[in-house]
Amino acid sequence: MSYIDLVNIKQGSKSVSRFSNGNTLPLVQRPFGFAAFVPQTDSTGNPGWFYHPDAKSFEGIRLTHQPSPWIGDRASIAFMPQRGVPCTDPGRRWSGIRSEKTVLQPHYMSYYLTRTRAAMELTPTESGACVRVTYKNSGENWFSVFSTGEKCGFTYENGLLTGHTESHTQHTHFKMYFAFAFPEGCVEECRIDGDAAAHLKVADKQLVVKVSSSFISKEQAVCSLNREHTYEDFDALKETNRQIWEEKLSSVQIETKDEAMKRTFYSCLYRAFLFPHRAHEIDAAGQIVHFQPETGTVEPGMRYTDNGFWDTYRTVYSFLPLVDWKEYQQMIESFVREYQECGWLPRWMALEAVNCMPSTAIDVVLADAAHKGALKGEMLEKALEGMLKHATQDSPVPVYGREGCSAYLKYGYVPCDLYHESVNLTLDAAYGDFCIAEIASMLGKEELAAEYYKRSKRYENLFDKETGFMRPRKTDGSFTDDFLPEYWGRYYTESSAWVASTAVQHDFDGLAKLHGGTEQFLEYLDRLFAADPDYEVTGYGCEIHEMTEFAVADWGQCAISNQPSFHIPFLYSYFGQEEKSTKWLETICREGFSAEDDGFPGDEDNGTMACWYLFAVMGFYPLRAGVNKFVKTGMLADDVKILGKSIGELVEFEKSHLI
Repeated sequence: MSYIDLVNIKQGSKSVSRFSNGNTLPLVQRPFGFAAFVPQTDSTGNPGWFYHPDAKSFEGIRLTHQPSPWIGDRASIAFMPQRGVPCTDPGRRWSGIRSEKTVLQPHYMSYYLTRTRAAMELTPTESGACVRVTYKNSGENWFSVFSTGEKCGFTYENGLLTGHTESHTQHTHFKMYFAFAFPEGCVEECRIDGDAAAHLKVADKQLVVKVSSSFISKEQAVCSLNREHTYEDFDALKETNRQIWEEKLSSVQIETKDEAMKRTFYSCLYRAFLFPHRAHEIDAAGQIVHFQPETGTVEPGMRYTDNGFWDTYRTVYSFLPLVDWKEYQQMIESFVREYQECGWLPRWMALEAVNCMPSTAIDVVLADAAHKGALKGEMLEKALEGMLKHATQDSPVPVYGREGCSAYLKYGYVPCDLYHESVNLTLDAAYGDFCIAEIASMLGKEELAAEYYKRSKRYENLFDKETGFMRPRKTDGSFTDDFLPEYWGRYYTESSAWVASTAVQHDFDGLAKLHGGTEQFLEYLDRLFAADPDYEVTGYGCEIHEMTEFAVADWGQCAISNQPSFHIPFLYSYFGQEEKSTKWLETICREGFSAEDDGFPGDEDNGTMACWYLFAVMGFYPLRAGVNKFVKTGMLADDVKILGKSIGELVEFEKSHLI
């Protein structure tokens, strides 16, 4: 069977800034590839939403590094064929398309442009792509390369267009270099439109262009071009890419008579292999190197980027080692190497560090990797060193470290009169402390482990026994007077007290005891699911899209539209009520997910939500990520094999915790 035929790479792309059905892009790339490509349909409006599946317009194929529209694109360019007088402005150059001739697959993209009367196809390499253009008519045919925002530099000589781009939707201090190689004698003329575009007039009705990119230099882009473009022809490369994706998609085999579930599953599985992106290259000497944007230097070794740990720790880094151990281990080691190069462990990486989402959730990823055996010896020591730094020191810049670190150390919680989202900052810090203790214990540092296990109990400082919720405390120790469990924001990160009060992933047993025991905590979960999906915008001062999506879905106060609720349906199973977990998972998967263009109930976020669905269908979940154990639920598929093995052969299940 062909797994590619089950995949809709547009899944989740039918989104707008006020309502997300995924906020995804239909990326054509190699698994975890250095370069990704997407059709650009309209870049004249909100810059993060430059593609929409319903659009009938086409502004070019975009080489993109956008991990999320909220982060924005970085180091991007676009290119397309034109006819007649070439135009640079995307508001004027766009062409209509023949929708019935459009093909979008993980390994291949094809569009027919009605204005240009040309078919444009692309299949990727690691650092670039091969592009084939077939013009219907002779004469006045052009191939154009555009800046997508800020300035570009272009140089053309003997069939080779090289240059760099500084096109970023947020301020950055690095460039991407590119190279376009044209067949000998094909280019009749090259017009460079300042720092905005290069237009190449082509002689033949069919054109094959070879593309590569680099963060290091123009010479490195050309080096990658020469090394990667050794295939026989476009179709041979396309077939190679098809086989690469078929191998990845066949790593998990499900049996089900539900065709909709099958299509949704494999569309999600495609998304699990997109991020993080490789950011390393092979230099002229054959050595693996990478550009380090924080220092502006070229360093040895692998690097991965386009990843926010606040989201991805929950599912991605528990799923990837099941299907691609080698790549996963390389990712983990690269994250520790980031600490060695920059002085801080990464928090949110979009080529460079960005200040998005709170806390240091990489603690969980590293602890889980240590339990799995992906971090050992010196690398494990370095990981612990980096974790201890952000657990004890304030970062001088907001892109690194724990917010409110000093206050957390002083008060035992993060006070709400000093820091925004103080409840989640406290709960995340306690979870991180637990992960530090786990690694310290593995390394035989028992005194240090005991200290941090004790610190991990600080979540108790925010529990209000009268209301049963985690509530913000002020520096004087008192709870705030203005409290409703439906308040979003202010004290809570993209959620309310209903959701945040369950965010004690390292110690659900202790949380249940605060409620009075298992029975009382299960009653809290029942109330959560039975509650109306009400919310107050007080903390944000306006409605954010996550609120809208949560209310529309209407699964009580469980907002699977956003990551903080991901663990909630699985808590029933943890406390011995597997059938309730399975019931809610069946409901959420059926009502909230599909393989269609609007197939997610909220932001997908770099594989995070896709992997949540995969776990739900397979019947197990990393409820306490960081300890390498899974909670078991009812399998929604009839059978599942991962790399030919049953689930029971691959994972260790948590026992039911009845306290």
